[in-house]
Amino acid sequence: MAPHRAVQLSLKKPTYAVCVVGVEMYVDVRSDVPKGAETFGVSGSSGVEVFMVYDPARVTVPPGKTSWPLNANVDVTISVDAASKDLHDLKVKVSYFGPQAAGALGHSVLYLTGVDISLDVDTGRTGKVKRNHGDKKTWRWGPEGYGAVLLVNCDRDSPASGGPDLTSSQLASLEDLQDMSPMVLSCDGPNSLFDSHKLVLDVPFSDSRRVGVFCARGGHSLGDYRQVLGPQCLSYQVERQPGERKINFFVEGLAFPDVDFLGLVSISVSLVDAGTLPEVPLFTDTVAFRMAPWIMTPNTQPPLELYACSVVDLHGSNKKFLEDMSDLALKANCKLIICPQIENRNDRWIQDEMEFGYTEAPHKSFPVVFDSPRNRGLKDFPYKRILGPDFGYVTREIQFAGASSLDSFGNLDVSPPVTVGGKEYPLGRILIGSSFPRSGGRRMAKVVRDFLQAQQVQAPVELYSDWLSVGHVDEFLSFVPTADQKGFRLLLASPSACLKLFQEKKDEGYGEAAQFDGLRHQVSKSINEMLADSRLRRDSLYVQKCIDWNREVLKRELGLAERDIVDIPQLFSLKASRAEAFFPDMVNMVVLGKHLGIPKPFGPIINGRCCLEEKVRSLLEPLGLHCIFIDDYVSYHQLLGEIHCGTNVRREPFSFKWWHVVP
Repeated sequence: MAPHRAVQLSLKKPTYAVCVVGVEMYVDVRSDVPKGAETFGVSGSSGVEVFMVYDPARVTVPPGKTSWPLNANVDVTISVDAASKDLHDLKVKVSYFGPQAAGALGHSVLYLTGVDISLDVDTGRTGKVKRNHGDKKTWRWGPEGYGAVLLVNCDRDSPASGGPDLTSSQLASLEDLQDMSPMVLSCDGPNSLFDSHKLVLDVPFSDSRRVGVFCARGGHSLGDYRQVLGPQCLSYQVERQPGERKINFFVEGLAFPDVDFLGLVSISVSLVDAGTLPEVPLFTDTVAFRMAPWIMTPNTQPPLELYACSVVDLHGSNKKFLEDMSDLALKANCKLIICPQIENRNDRWIQDEMEFGYTEAPHKSFPVVFDSPRNRGLKDFPYKRILGPDFGYVTREIQFAGASSLDSFGNLDVSPPVTVGGKEYPLGRILIGSSFPRSGGRRMAKVVRDFLQAQQVQAPVELYSDWLSVGHVDEFLSFVPTADQKGFRLLLASPSACLKLFQEKKDEGYGEAAQFDGLRHQVSKSINEMLADSRLRRDSLYVQKCIDWNREVLKRELGLAERDIVDIPQLFSLKASRAEAFFPDMVNMVVLGKHLGIPKPFGPIINGRCCLEEKVRSLLEPLGLHCIFIDDYVSYHQLLGEIHCGTNVRREPFSFKWWHVVP
């Protein structure tokens, strides 16, 4: 351990110093030396360790190790192993000798007061604070990593609070302490020492708006906890009571990582000699925290809650759709939560408004809803109805411009865990739609992309979705869980697969079977007519090229092989150069475990069965999945929405701990 600070000795009078337990102090044995002295010896009282620091190649250890040469090649450091009971109760004596064997030419005496100062946090990530004499300033990723974690205190534990708990410097609920990380200050030493010395807790200015520290004093009421560090207070003189050896603090995160914030914050405690001007810090101990990221959950995670909206439009109430969702939730053993019309203001697209994720520290985790900048009818629902006890909220707003369709969260997805070229992504990779490879098109807002990238644990991938009218990735891809070794399949919409299926049915003699047969809101079209429709074929093959571009990106960025991809038959047509699904988009499904709620395509009926439904069943049911086709055609046809965009699912968090990731 490198010497912490130096103390000079005097032959004329004793020297007094404070020595922190476990911290070496350099003793300057050459600052005041008797005339003619050539060697010196050092002794310490019980409780003091003396270390001779020298280069063995240049210095020969004297016999008995009692008399060392007085030259620049030998240094002395000392340390104490326990806090003193009284002031100056430890002693170090340095004796100086001449060339003859006569008595000492002089003596210097150093009186020490041992003090035990340590700032400790959960560096071992066990959920509990343990005393740590190692490196507390550094934070490391990975299974062998270390360093404490902070939760962003973005839930609302008290119903009386106006917003998330992090917006207030006052503790509104004792439950709020559970969202904070414990920090313990050890401060053992003679009480009289703290009459002339003080302990100062501080946070760097750059971190002060991202972290808050509460001090626990006295009883167990709200008034016994007050914020001592935060945006309005960069330092705090610790109020140590006589005989107090440990002081408890609670630390909260105030901001998720972002483009201007790497996620690391530090807090320090200093032992300051108040008897000098300027006041001199004798010792500083610093701990580092990393802010827990916001983490998305893929379709492969078990569902907990299914959300849908109750609406009334020109075609009436969506009561039947909600009944179907209730049946689906029952099959999947998850809870259905219906957002009433008064709260959604007739905005059914709840997937577009928000994305469910979670945040986690070793001692606690809770779900966090990410509110999109879309801000339509459902704008207030995440904040007013979802934010609550142990349910956090975060958002990113677009400054100086309105949101585009690509800023809706139907354009935000995440893959299951994947390994790519030997690199593991145990929490999957975020997928967002963009204008690539087209230049100058629509793109998700930079403020959202920057936020997602800054979380570091789900390395985002941008896909090409601007070819779609709405422009969302959920219109051409989805992931479903499987029970095999791979654990999932990527589903991609495939016009080629659909045209091939229709050609097979025509060759089998079913060319007159019609799409949309019997629907009031759509003119039916036979297989023969669809295959003969050159514009529909041309549009669909153009879309196939767009999807194929994404297919190669997904294979490369997610480490997928062709056997990991399932092509779901789907046709598209172009309107004003952008694509829309020709019939309800079956890829745009809601996934609840093994139960898939798929938009009913109203495909050609052959032998009493929809050939599109039969094809999808043949592709997915061998994987252990259950296909449940749901009639949402009216809302789809009129509003370009699908079941996935009209629902939202909160899922179980990963069992894998994000701090074990190696970014």
